[in-house]
Amino acid sequence: MAYVLGVPLYANTAPLHRFLEADGFLLRHGVPAELNRMVLSGEVGLSLVSSYFYLKHQDVLGLLPDFSVAVLGRVYSVNLFHKVPLEALKQVALTTESATSVELLKLLLREKGLTPSYAQVEGGLQLLERYDGVLLIGDRAIKAYASLLPELPETPHVLPTRFGGVEVVDLSALWFQRTHLPFVFAVWAYRKENPPPKALVQALRRARREGLGRLKEVAEAEGKRLDVNPALLQHYLWNFRYHLEEPDRLGLKAFAEALGLPFQPTYYPASA
Repeated sequence: MAYVLGVPLYANTAPLHRFLEADGFLLRHGVPAELNRMVLSGEVGLSLVSSYFYLKHQDVLGLLPDFSVAVLGRVYSVNLFHKVPLEALKQVALTTESATSVELLKLLLREKGLTPSYAQVEGGLQLLERYDGVLLIGDRAIKAYASLLPELPETPHVLPTRFGGVEVVDLSALWFQRTHLPFVFAVWAYRKENPPPKALVQALRRARREGLGRLKEVAEAEGKRLDVNPALLQHYLWNFRYHLEEPDRLGLKAFAEALGLPFQPTYYPASA
């Protein structure tokens, strides 16, 4: 029976899988919340999963030691869009796609002494008609941000965060202000009794190398898919850290500690 690989089809994962040669393996696509469940149930062998989900289930999940979807500073695709000052938030609409971003938002607001009510609902910026703020992630957040941005500045590293009556809070930027560490949004995980074949892990490494080496090509394809300026997509993608290096591991450990969870990862063998 073919081993199943789970891949969320977001722009920020495209450099990892666009050039993947997965002969002999099955691919399953879905949003993080769906893939999280499939890994735990065994429907999927190896998948990118939300970091919060991994931390909650690390007793049964193993981890690829050199893969992550992480950012140091602004991420641009995990955003709280709000129309009132943060201190005045009363009702916040939450994404239904990923638990990590939801838990990060609640943690950051709680540390500011803020406890708005939350509702998980589908939608985009139109939810600001009914809620004080809306948390969007992934492609939906990028498209929402791009719709507010009239044009890409010559210095894209200083992209604006206020658009008329709407302000954009980047959760990864807030995390960096708090910790001076990267925030790890996703990791490759598998049930410990069902590790991925060595050939699949090696194929993923080759695909990542190719994707990062051809980032402009990836950005152009994703920009076309999302109808977003490819220059904005390229700026977005080159911010990511895809190798779970020591700073990323420290960031993941800090997130676990902030949530009162242990951090005792079981890594896939380094020799594989």
